[in-house]
Amino acid sequence: MKSPDPYSRRSFIHEGRRLVYEVHGEGEHLLVYLNALLLDANLNRPMAQALAARGNRVVLLDLLGHGLSDKPAQAYEHRIDLYAEEVIALLDHLGADDAVLGGISLGANVSLLAATQDPARVRGLILEMPVMEQAVPSVALTFVPFLLGLYYARLPFRFLTALVRRVPRGTFPPLDSILNAASLPPDQMAAVLHGVLLGPTTPTLGQREAIAAPTIVIGHGADLIHPFSDAEAIVRQLQNARLVRASSILELRLRPARLTAEIAGFLDEVWRPGSVSAMSA
Repeated sequence: MKSPDPYSRRSFIHEGRRLVYEVHGEGEHLLVYLNALLLDANLNRPMAQALAARGNRVVLLDLLGHGLSDKPAQAYEHRIDLYAEEVIALLDHLGADDAVLGGISLGANVSLLAATQDPARVRGLILEMPVMEQAVPSVALTFVPFLLGLYYARLPFRFLTALVRRVPRGTFPPLDSILNAASLPPDQMAAVLHGVLLGPTTPTLGQREAIAAPTIVIGHGADLIHPFSDAEAIVRQLQNARLVRASSILELRLRPARLTAEIAGFLDEVWRPGSVSAMSA
């Protein structure tokens, strides 16, 4: 049976590695949206379909080590600044002069770094739950023990991931994304987790203050890895940002209507002739 919201899956080669992406919709108004840590395009597919139905072309890129993209086991290939270079390479591959960049968690940080690497091509930013300075202690307490377990207790992790691989998919794309992440072999999980801790994880304060692209920051409370204080801080630091408060980490996936409308309205503003981004392009 044909899907009511068909999309195409494509790939390109960057630095010898195959990167896979999905294209939803068509047209010149391009949004590139990026996955969270270890997750994949399934997480953002319902949102992409909703935004495509409003006249946007939405591209969901599986960053290296995620989803259907190549998964090298070397940690140094998974630095966040290298992920940002993948995004710029995707724009080159698409022949896009500019785009709105966005993502959730890791994807938000990658988008920020991409905006510092090639600011003239960033029409706007959508930063969903960025991970900034206030999150560092919680990130360390969460991911460092997990990483050590992946390195030194691989046998039980291999058993658990093998079990998860048997769980059926197809009922709800964001849940599929979580199951796919939990199915990754331990060495691939470890490479990604180790790699994102290498090098810069976010632009410097001076680099953030130089970002002029219109931005919406989506934050929420009750999450130590994505504290609302980080969302408030990045809004103060960027030149042209506003804050949208989500009710929870799950709102955009389980009850998406309000936040999807916010994002769609922002995209309309960004691409409107005479907008701040249009005048600076």
